[in-house]
Amino acid sequence: MTIVSGGSRVGAAPDLVITGGTVVTDSWSGLASVVVVGEKVESVLDPSVDVESLGAARVVDASGQYVLPGGVDPHCHLAIPLGAFLTLDTFESASLAALAGGTTTVVDFAIPVVGQDPVAALDEKLAMAVESRCDYAFHGVLNSHPANVDDVVSAFVERGVRTIKLFTTYRGELMVSIETIESVMRALSTVSGLTYIHAEENNAIEAAQAAAAEEGRIDARGMAASRPAEAEEQAVVEVLAAARRAGAPVYFVHQSIPSAVDLVAEARSEGMHAYSESCPHYLALDDSCYDGDYPERFVCCPPIRDASTVSVLGQRLADGMVHTVGSDHCCYSSGQKEQASHDVRIMPNGLPGVETRMSVTWNQFVKPGLMTPEDFVRVMSSNPARLNGLYPRKGSIESGADADLVIFDPNETRTVTIDDLHMHTDYTPYEGRSVTGWPTTVVMRGQVVVHGGVVTDPGPIGRLQRSEAISFW
Repeated sequence: MTIVSGGSRVGAAPDLVITGGTVVTDSWSGLASVVVVGEKVESVLDPSVDVESLGAARVVDASGQYVLPGGVDPHCHLAIPLGAFLTLDTFESASLAALAGGTTTVVDFAIPVVGQDPVAALDEKLAMAVESRCDYAFHGVLNSHPANVDDVVSAFVERGVRTIKLFTTYRGELMVSIETIESVMRALSTVSGLTYIHAEENNAIEAAQAAAAEEGRIDARGMAASRPAEAEEQAVVEVLAAARRAGAPVYFVHQSIPSAVDLVAEARSEGMHAYSESCPHYLALDDSCYDGDYPERFVCCPPIRDASTVSVLGQRLADGMVHTVGSDHCCYSSGQKEQASHDVRIMPNGLPGVETRMSVTWNQFVKPGLMTPEDFVRVMSSNPARLNGLYPRKGSIESGADADLVIFDPNETRTVTIDDLHMHTDYTPYEGRSVTGWPTTVVMRGQVVVHGGVVTDPGPIGRLQRSEAISFW
């Protein structure tokens, strides 16, 4: 980052200056003023510079707060069908919730239904996304082996997509073979793309579910046992082996156990470009949630693990071994989940979380000193931007970057309740929890869309963010 100190600034009068706050990137923090012209960061000024002399159209005082890059959520599911169920949010409602929580870019998945062309599925999502209030990108998804993998990858890249998610589970709906995974990895490597993996070994899951059903434990209270940790670990081993054979990078979504993260770290120590993502619900909740009054509200895949596992996984994040934190936002109502609470095999999986991702993670890790604000930016913004080919226009605060900015109050404490949130559902998994650290002002490409914690609907200003060649580390 270049800090401009002293002297007079040459150029157009700023549209916005944020002053008085501590600017934080993934590698630097310090008192500074951020100057915005149009939709871009024009400069970052030393605090000694008199911002009043700049003639800005608007000045926002961030004293006592942090100024962060807008959040980039690498893992969102918006308006998707799953079996008989359809998530309740739209791009309009989910993007407003994202902005309220400090996220200015979401990355959604274009999941084809069985038999649908994956490129057609992406085109459908692109058409839906024009209503988005925040910026957006997409992962392609394959649920079968296409006739020509290279052609599909080329079609995705033409549409601005350079990442593809594949599943090792959900037989008959989403699961693909290890041969397909390796083939896609090879094809993506030629375009500096990245394969995203949902890693749970399907045979192990089916065996566990059959045993649970025989014992009468296949309802929501038996969720944890129905998808054992061993299934996740086994799938990571198999997919890493495929990535080694392909000489390709790989990204594991929603890792819920430390041993899976350790396998990725071991691969990285061997020189592989392998990456771990986790989610707030795997880091802040434990499986006691399945013993409460509403166990179905916490059904997600992988399941939420026991308290000891959650604690060790959190240490992996604090140690820098988890590279991103995504919400895995999937917005069902409690009524939808209750319809199938008797059988987790047919229940809609997933939790609402795009709005609470940043604050819950801050409260869990930065507030108690387990992570620094720079660490927080790394997993919430800059690394997700890098691993989706969006950096540095997203995930950074520097001259020329998009002016996606969050003024974040580290001392504001709220009791989480669905009544105060914007997600299109009737519950939050964090209901009643005291959380410290919230966005107070959010700037979306130069436009103030949240101020004083109040969201102003900016209309459908979101734009597709095309993925450029991904730089791995």
